[in-house]
Amino acid sequence: MNKSLRGWLLLALVASVLVPWHAQETGFFGGEWLAAGWPGSDTTASALWQVLQFQRWGLLPLVLWPIAAGLLSLAPLQRRVRGGAVGGLALAALVWLAYLGWGPAGAGLPGLGWGALLFTASAVFVLSNGAAWMGACRGDVFVCGVIAMLAALVGLFVMFPVLRVLAGAFEQEAGFSLQAAWNRVADGRIWSLGCLGGARGCGVAWNTLFLALCTAAGSTLLGLTFALVVTRTGFRFKRILRALTVLPIITPPFVIGLALILLFGRSGVVSAWVASAFDVPAGRGLYGFYGVWLAQLLSFTPIAFMVLIGVVEGVSPSVEEASQTLGGTRWTTFWRISLPLMRPGLANAFLVAFIESMADFGNPMVLGGNYGVLSTEIYFAIVGAQNDGGRAAGLGLILLVFAVSAFMAQRHWLGNKSYTTVTGKADNGQHAGLDRRLSAVLAVVATLWTGFTLVLYGMILGGGFVNQWGRDNSFTLRHYASAFGIESDGHGLRWIGTAWDSLFTSLMIAGISAPLTAALGLMAAWLLVRQRFAGKGAFEFATMLSFAIPGTVIGISYILAFNMPPIELTGTAAILVLCFVFRNMPVGLRGGMAAMSQLDRSLDEASTMLGANSFTTARRVILPLMRPALSAALVYSFVRSITSISAVVFLVSAKYNMATAYIVGLVENGQYGIAIAYSSALIVVMLVIVLAAQSLVGKRRLRRVERVEGSAPAPVYSLKVES
Repeated sequence: MNKSLRGWLLLALVASVLVPWHAQETGFFGGEWLAAGWPGSDTTASALWQVLQFQRWGLLPLVLWPIAAGLLSLAPLQRRVRGGAVGGLALAALVWLAYLGWGPAGAGLPGLGWGALLFTASAVFVLSNGAAWMGACRGDVFVCGVIAMLAALVGLFVMFPVLRVLAGAFEQEAGFSLQAAWNRVADGRIWSLGCLGGARGCGVAWNTLFLALCTAAGSTLLGLTFALVVTRTGFRFKRILRALTVLPIITPPFVIGLALILLFGRSGVVSAWVASAFDVPAGRGLYGFYGVWLAQLLSFTPIAFMVLIGVVEGVSPSVEEASQTLGGTRWTTFWRISLPLMRPGLANAFLVAFIESMADFGNPMVLGGNYGVLSTEIYFAIVGAQNDGGRAAGLGLILLVFAVSAFMAQRHWLGNKSYTTVTGKADNGQHAGLDRRLSAVLAVVATLWTGFTLVLYGMILGGGFVNQWGRDNSFTLRHYASAFGIESDGHGLRWIGTAWDSLFTSLMIAGISAPLTAALGLMAAWLLVRQRFAGKGAFEFATMLSFAIPGTVIGISYILAFNMPPIELTGTAAILVLCFVFRNMPVGLRGGMAAMSQLDRSLDEASTMLGANSFTTARRVILPLMRPALSAALVYSFVRSITSISAVVFLVSAKYNMATAYIVGLVENGQYGIAIAYSSALIVVMLVIVLAAQSLVGKRRLRRVERVEGSAPAPVYSLKVES
């Protein structure tokens, strides 16, 4: 028996003998089970005492399993046979544990607690140990363990919730029914086309689809415009244009909507000026489709720009020069040569903007008015008076079908054509210039958009210092004092501001989830790039599934999956952390795969030849060279954990309220001054944290290290990682 197997079996024994098996009302660290004394009550006792005192005999096989597995691992059998026996016993323990939780024996019992959690982790790693003994992954215990751990986590916190939300659409009181799903999905209120006949509006499904198509088309067109301005023209404000692409990443998704209200709302600057100049009452034209569309264009155009800038720069100049050599004009070269080669970038930008628009909750909530979309309807189905989880699941199913359909349409449009223009051959030419008339139009659009964006962010920063926007524009600090007030007394500082609690909670949740997100993403990338194992394609698809699905569907899926035993997480900090980890993990995964693909496999082979195992190679060789990917994963996951709203709005509770959900509540209550002050402070805090994280993680530098002082030895060429 190796040390790894011995340690996991010992952990399983401790978990079943000493640790509470069921979840505790006050949490494991609340101390309820310690106050009850050992062995405790029927809710605080360990699995062993559940069997001895309360006759829950179903837990007896799990209590005896570590002993049986340990004896079996010492049996005088061939390594492969022992591995199969130990792995089979571990798999049987996991199946029996699932039956006890979801089967009849678990009815009426509290959710599984830390004892069951530690036992499950032990069984998973024992199963991987047995698979390694049988020859899986060339007998590497560490690789098998990482695969088993990630497969279990992705299956439980990605695949299970998604399948649960799909099943929720078919649920009714008597069980499952296709008719129930059809009634929810085919509801006339969802698919109504009354707006075409002069009625008040169409159904929320058509509203969502139309808004997403308009936003995706507009964002892609504007993103391409700005990418061309930066790469193909002499625009003076290129640096400002590039800097503005960072702001939406650290800006809560509904803050743009608040800024638009300050400009075009009933008491906005522009609305007040128009009403005064033309003696007309201020209207509500901002609230509806056009307001949401404008807010989404402003929010998602920078993302489309970031997707397209690399594609536009990647078009080979030699191809454009060849077109001009053959007599093509600048316009012909752009329209017939350059633009078709940008098709993959255009398709990806359109897909990202389409899914982001469908998943957007903040802007429709702030500016939607009577223009309902699926994300807000799902929210009201859960938190509204109807409290209809089945309807929410049906709406989520429609949203999922739209997202998958957009993905399939993108794949079909791209087809199997090749768009490769960057090869190993040197290419020192310059990109062909754009037609002068086209350049002028693009420059005007870029200038107007840049100026408008700067005005909006100026409104965001200035709106928190105005007493009451549109009515009393005198300078005040009361909004910041109300949100972030601090008092000092004889006992120290008191955080009396209403925003402190949600801010501290957001920072805590983001601080916990960001390292976990980066770690799991990079481990998954290491497996997919460096290892070979069965089911590799399915594993990669499962890891990307949570990112492709709109956040609204992820939120409702976690509510349906983890709202009741055996895994009861609703209202806890754990469900927020898990949602952020597996929602943002694909970003770290893709960044890690891209960075790891640049590392020669000979580095791994050299480490192995010098006697290092897989764990040591990954820790001492691969990880230091992955600092850029690690930094990107940490920063992105931390920022997204704070700015996310579409999934979080379903998962927050009175005890664990996130900053974005709190700001939405302020907007709903008409407290725009405090909401804007909080949003401004949040942007500044995230900007500082992002810069600090980048400096702490450090920078990978591959350079020539040379000593030139005095009698230094001959130059030494090495690969060095500097912080």
